[in-house]
Amino acid sequence: MSDFQESKDLFQAWSHFMGTWLRKAPAQGDDAPLQWALFNDLGKMYQQAGERLLQEDPSKLLNQQLDFWKQQMAIFQNTLMRMGGAHAEPVVVAEKGDRRFESPEWDSHPWFDYLRQSYLLLHRTLSAAVEDIPGLDDKTQQRIRFFTRQWLSAMSPGNFPVTNPEVLKLTLETGGTNLVHGLQQLAEDLENSADSLNIRMTDRSAFRLGENIATTPGSVVYRHELFELIQYAPSTESVYQRPLLVVPPWINKYYVLDLRHDNSFVRYARDQGHTVFIVSWVNPGRQSRDWGIDFFMKNALLQALSEIKRITGEPEANVVGYCAGGILLALTLGAFAGVGEALPIHSATHLATLFDYHDAGDVGVFIDEVLVHALEQELDRQGVLDGRMLAVTFSMLRENDLYWNYFIQNYLKGERPIPFDMLYWNTDSTNVPAAVHKFFLRQLYINNRLKEPSSLTILDRPVDVSKVTTPAFIVATRQDHIAKWPGCYAATQLYKGPVEFVLGESGHVAGILNPPGGRYGHFRHSSFPVSAQEWFSQAEFSKESWWSAWSRWLEPHGGSKVPARTIQSALEPAPGRYVRVNAIEALLGQKT
Repeated sequence: MSDFQESKDLFQAWSHFMGTWLRKAPAQGDDAPLQWALFNDLGKMYQQAGERLLQEDPSKLLNQQLDFWKQQMAIFQNTLMRMGGAHAEPVVVAEKGDRRFESPEWDSHPWFDYLRQSYLLLHRTLSAAVEDIPGLDDKTQQRIRFFTRQWLSAMSPGNFPVTNPEVLKLTLETGGTNLVHGLQQLAEDLENSADSLNIRMTDRSAFRLGENIATTPGSVVYRHELFELIQYAPSTESVYQRPLLVVPPWINKYYVLDLRHDNSFVRYARDQGHTVFIVSWVNPGRQSRDWGIDFFMKNALLQALSEIKRITGEPEANVVGYCAGGILLALTLGAFAGVGEALPIHSATHLATLFDYHDAGDVGVFIDEVLVHALEQELDRQGVLDGRMLAVTFSMLRENDLYWNYFIQNYLKGERPIPFDMLYWNTDSTNVPAAVHKFFLRQLYINNRLKEPSSLTILDRPVDVSKVTTPAFIVATRQDHIAKWPGCYAATQLYKGPVEFVLGESGHVAGILNPPGGRYGHFRHSSFPVSAQEWFSQAEFSKESWWSAWSRWLEPHGGSKVPARTIQSALEPAPGRYVRVNAIEALLGQKT
């Protein structure tokens, strides 16, 4: 048999395995569970990828296979040399930043070094094989890469007790106590999980809302079934005339913007002399299934603005929207601009807000017509998207850092995770009402309608963001894997009014929570060509936090200074009631 035929048979076997494994349950028609719809969809995708590779570029596949076996033999020979006491340079080394094999135990024993190098070689070979498959569209190519990476990450030898030298050593030293403790934690986590395992990432007992996180002084001044409105107490003798409303995403708790004293965005804004209000979303249960985008726009953003006007007497406010909150802000601006109707919004700040969903980042790998249809059916059955499922999905976007790392630490080593406030927030899940989630999936991620004039109608108004003249400050972050920055940059081409765009460093959360003196700077340029990459090539870098640039931009929009506003009608102290309800309690209809 020829080398090519052997290579072809090997690849066909691997493709067949991936396809049959992912499609191991038969399709169930329109009533198929979501996970089986995903497996079936991916099975077809891998089958298509295998056929394309074999048909269109067999020489590339052959060369990759020959190189793989050549290097695998070299690893084996080097292992024999090391077992004989000789020195041998590694054939494959981990990429910079890969912390899975940093422990010295992976180096000290030739067998574990062999496992590590063999795995890294397999990882490199399969990743290269699926990197650029001829004949596949960009979306399918992205999904192939992502799910191949997920499978390879799951197969790392460090994830199994018998092939992890650190775990074996610890098991011998403790007499297996580590595994006993790990199983106890696994049982606890399974009890608190939905359909996927939610691995705890931090010591949740170390944090108490209102005591060591979400501590900026304030009060709930209005309560609706959808949200609580919190007003923060002033820290300056005078404040800007126009108040500031912050609208966080409803897929997370609001206190990401008020974590610690030193990285609290609301505390910073308050200390700059703004009267700060923030929306604290309810953690919805199944009874909220019909809450759609119209409901959110009318009963959250517009109602909050109305209450702020009542409290302060000011006809306009400056508004900050983060992620989904920024999308709600854009939709509202576009809906009212579309009919030429005035809004009580003087300026808009968008943080990590997608305007163009053509490339939605790694989140997009879970979104196509088949999966969205299956998820819509699941949402109709459940009434909400379980927040615990959403948390696992976001963790898998950085699976080695936010999933398998804690799998090894918690369940194999039996260690309790250390306290970390950002991870506490990350695992404090919120459910999402079916109607609004279906709107986001179908109208934005699938149909990409935010950027299309009058293709959406909300509150009986056609949405046209190209007619928005409200001054806007757009913030994106360079390593954001949830809202990729070119999709946020699209706002500069859509909004008609004066626009500023800032590209911060780091990712979706760390890049936003970057106070003055923090680790990350930002890129900025005054002109906005159509191409985001062209803008970046012209942008200048500043070590300064984007918070400082935003504060200077917002100052003239604040109006004149007035005496500081004290809180007059408090319902209860911040952080309020809604933020204390977790996803399980909300699903069970429990209240705090």
